[in-house]
Amino acid sequence: MAKKEKEIDLKVKAEKISEEHLKQMQQLVNAINSLQFNIGKLESSKHQLLHNLSITQDRINVFQDTLKKEYGTFDVNLEDGKINWPEEEKESDEK
Repeated sequence: MAKKEKEIDLKVKAEKISEEHLKQMQQLVNAINSLQFNIGKLESSKHQLLHNLSITQDRINVFQDTLKKEYGTFDVNLEDGKINWPEEEKESDEK
């Protein structure tokens, strides 16, 4: 069985990449960094908006309780302020 001879690479290995490749790599890395930064800003804004949404939902619940105590319901037409009484209650009030 014949031994395989080791191949020797006589090619000189480069120590640096070309300026063109370096600039291209820097542009790509900068683009990724910029995108990640912008995603972080969006996520931060999203977090703040979700927090504000939660606070506003809590305020609506408190206000609905106020309306329920004052008027007996919080089911109101938002365009004209008319109370949306159930049909059976309307009929008994009319008699």
